[in-house]
Amino acid sequence: MTKHNARPLAALLATAAMFLAACGAEPQGQRTRSPEPAPATAAPAPTSPAAAQVQPTGDPAALTTGLLTPWSVAFFGQTALISERDTGNILELTGSTTRVVGTISDVVQRGESGLLGIAVDDEQRLYVYSTGPDGNRIQRFAVAGTPGTLALGSGETILNGIPAASYHDGGRIAFGPDGMLYATTGDAGNRDESQDPASLAGKILRMTPEGAAPDDNPFAGSLVYSFGHRNPQGIAWAEDGTMFAAEFGQDTWDELNIIRAGGNYGWPIVEGIAGDPSYIDPVQQWTPDEASPSGIAVVDGTIFIANLRGQTLRAVPVASPSDATDHYTGTYGRIRHVTHAPDGSLWFLTSNTDGYGTGPRDGDDRLLSVPLNRG
Repeated sequence: MTKHNARPLAALLATAAMFLAACGAEPQGQRTRSPEPAPATAAPAPTSPAAAQVQPTGDPAALTTGLLTPWSVAFFGQTALISERDTGNILELTGSTTRVVGTISDVVQRGESGLLGIAVDDEQRLYVYSTGPDGNRIQRFAVAGTPGTLALGSGETILNGIPAASYHDGGRIAFGPDGMLYATTGDAGNRDESQDPASLAGKILRMTPEGAAPDDNPFAGSLVYSFGHRNPQGIAWAEDGTMFAAEFGQDTWDELNIIRAGGNYGWPIVEGIAGDPSYIDPVQQWTPDEASPSGIAVVDGTIFIANLRGQTLRAVPVASPSDATDHYTGTYGRIRHVTHAPDGSLWFLTSNTDGYGTGPRDGDDRLLSVPLNRG
């Protein structure tokens, strides 16, 4: 494993002191913007203790192999469901094999678009982010049957018309500790839309399970929770409620951010740490060759980040988010998603059949599991 400090903590704290609310700078071009939220103080530093940091231990074991462009894992009770970007299939893990629970209809797969993130709510309903004929969308499905015989029931679209393209589609969805559904969206190649709160592109969205804007969202009547994003694909929360997001940069810096309601993260005006008080700086940054981060998970004070081009599973302490330790670099190729399993282990998906990198290896793609050492 490789340890590195991408940015001194003192610099991080200095940057945190400059965090301002929402929309400090006007976007380029002539746009009508929604009312800005009231100014707020800087986001508090995470309070999870450093001693709680955990690390993977030993060699990961393959839970299943032969997946085609897997993108996300969610748990229906104790049963793992897996989305496949290119096939539109939702799979159920049964032992060391998988079976198709259902196929999402009208999925448009081009480049990075297709069937992307999935999440399960506390009523055991499946939420699906995918690309359809009218853009990216979020649908909700009933799930029938018992483990080994699960099947998708009727579905409804709770949000449609998220800008889509063959690249920069975002696509991660997750329920926050507040019970709200969060979704990451990419700029879909229209970079200026990221600075327009009236657009759903280049944002992190927050909505009720029915797809409505909560009354306490930072922009009245809007799903937009934060903006100025390029292509975020990972969101997760620490025990104290701090929200983290991982984001693809362009050619210079990929980012790990602490997300604040109404926050402007700068794209396309800035990329990475800019030191401009109009925008919120990342707490850590990497070159795209080192990272290209996708899914993330927070476990007992550690943020785990799946990296595609970097081909590494990166561990970042919540209490010191400028530090990092890399695991399994180059061993399994591209890594798309990581999640905390019900049995306490860490699971991660490879992404070597997605048309990027050097291509698949024998057995790709696979879902892997590794125990965690909690010290």
